[in-house]
Amino acid sequence: MTVGVLIADDEPLIRAGLRVLIDAEPDLTVVGEAADGAEALSRTRALRPHLILMDVRMPGVDGLQATSAIIARVPEPPKIVVITTFENDEHVFAALQAGASGFLLKRARPDELLQALRTVAHGDSLLFPASVRRLAAAFGNRRDGTALRSLTGREADVLRLIGEGRSNAEIAERLFIGVETVKTHVGNVLTKLGARDRVQAVIIAYESGFISPNR
Repeated sequence: MTVGVLIADDEPLIRAGLRVLIDAEPDLTVVGEAADGAEALSRTRALRPHLILMDVRMPGVDGLQATSAIIARVPEPPKIVVITTFENDEHVFAALQAGASGFLLKRARPDELLQALRTVAHGDSLLFPASVRRLAAAFGNRRDGTALRSLTGREADVLRLIGEGRSNAEIAERLFIGVETVKTHVGNVLTKLGARDRVQAVIIAYESGFISPNR
């Protein structure tokens, strides 16, 4: 399946460069562009991309507001990867809280960006680097961890490995279990935590102090 990508960035030159890079790949294609968050929402509704590459800092409606609106208002919303110039941008963590599926720096190499898009589109791993983990940990113990206490020991192990950015295959190898078993555990974790996806589950885990960037 070809992954349809919407590029949301207020700089035309960046949008043009990303389009050339993405369209050169056989499994990725740019279905549209947006110059701000409001246009990103309207184009998402019209074009139904699989994935959005969303700049955080845009005039008017920024990437954080757009992410929140898309997750809340679009049926079966696409995956969203937020991109920013600044590694410690607190807006990135807010966007992840709002429902984005990953984070990427604008200075990333082209191959890193393409791999990131595939990672998020595939859906079994995270773009959750150490800088964002530190931001998440800063909110430790600000969330009730009751739901986390309902996890079995194996589910807790799986959640910690998800927090390290491990894929299902890597988790299976680490825990000496099958990939399908990992998927079952991941599904149970999401259900018990009331999380929309892996990113939300990890944020809950950090905010409750269940895991920290040092673990």
